[in-house]
Amino acid sequence: MSIFNNFNMDSLEGYIAGRLRFFISLALGLLCLMGIAAVAAFFIALRGAEETMVPDVRAKELTAALLELQVKELYPRIQLRYSQSNREKGTILEQDPRPGTIVKAGRRIRLVVSQGTVINTVENYRGRDLDEVKMDLKTLFAATVGAAGDGQPFFSLKEPPMYEFSSEPAGTILQQQPPPGTAVSGPTTLEFVVSRGPERAMVTVPDFVGLTVSGALEQIRQEGITFVFGLRPVRGNEQAGIAVYQDPQALTVIDKKRPVSILVTAPEEGVLNGEVFALFAYTLPENPYPLPVRLEALLPGGERRLLVEVEFPGGEFTLPYQLPPDSTLILSILNRELYREVVELPAYSLPPARF
Repeated sequence: MSIFNNFNMDSLEGYIAGRLRFFISLALGLLCLMGIAAVAAFFIALRGAEETMVPDVRAKELTAALLELQVKELYPRIQLRYSQSNREKGTILEQDPRPGTIVKAGRRIRLVVSQGTVINTVENYRGRDLDEVKMDLKTLFAATVGAAGDGQPFFSLKEPPMYEFSSEPAGTILQQQPPPGTAVSGPTTLEFVVSRGPERAMVTVPDFVGLTVSGALEQIRQEGITFVFGLRPVRGNEQAGIAVYQDPQALTVIDKKRPVSILVTAPEEGVLNGEVFALFAYTLPENPYPLPVRLEALLPGGERRLLVEVEFPGGEFTLPYQLPPDSTLILSILNRELYREVVELPAYSLPPARF
């Protein structure tokens, strides 16, 4: 009986020892697995997120840009800014990092989004000269197009403007729409009512006969007369470059817009003292009131000589000149060059005058 009891006790102790070794082995295995998992997680974290290329979202709508960034697992940081064009409102102006940059997924991309144009107010153009305002609008157009690139000015002028007779000088802006101080936030068309000057302005025609070309031009500038020059060959003892006929005659009272024809003598062969003596002629656009016109000569040696600067309403512009061959005649209107012509030796005699 004692032998049997000893046998059972030994078996129980062996069973307990085996189970204990099993649990210890299992615990050690779990610890090893946890250690391996921790090491793997460490190296995965150390490796970081996948790399991706930053797309180019500039000039795109904000929604389209956000979708592109989402595909690349990139996140936006949005900033708002006014721009020069209302057409850009809601589009991307700038981005950082630049397109094509390689970054890690999850990176934040700075997007500058247009709020459109800042609200402006219409200036007071009344009392100003129309041509000066046109130049200002062209300068503004160049600045806004250069910055915005959409080819549309913020302020534009309705052409042609309305004209009416007024005691104000010709070309003065009398009325405008929109009125001064009107708030605008997009491209705006300005409408002007412009003075034609006094109705039926009259002038007494000076006596041009016997004057040189420069003397006749001085009278023209003083009186504001519209003119047409013509040439005819010298006769007898006449000198070249002298006015010998005019129409209407001196002391005639005429409408200031009516041109006065002045006939000037010229050498038969069109050459005087080795220089070309001829008539410059160019047809200018018709204007409702006179504009500043300038004719200059660029001499072969590089010297620039002013021949005439007058107010002229348009139509045929003519002027006798005496210049060295190969000079260049330069016609300008409103300080903008309009036409060039090279002075050449005449190949034939002087043509008859046209009046």
